[in-house]
Amino acid sequence: MSDAAPKGPVSYFPSIEKKYGEPIAHWQQIVRSGYPAKHMELVTLLKNEHGLGHGHANAIVAYTLASDGLK
Repeated sequence: MSDAAPKGPVSYFPSIEKKYGEPIAHWQQIVRSGYPAKHMELVTLLKNEHGLGHGHANAIVAYTLASDGLK
């Protein structure tokens, strides 16, 4: 019996896409354009420049950094 529900940052992705109307790849590109900034600097960028909530911004940054081997 396996639990197919996504865990961690990925669990936020459907609500992020629904709320902000952009695919996760769009937000990842913004995060990557901010490299080599630190995690919280990237979270602040998404919050201040693009209006994302803290939890959503944090999930995107954490996932992107991990995907890119930077975390």
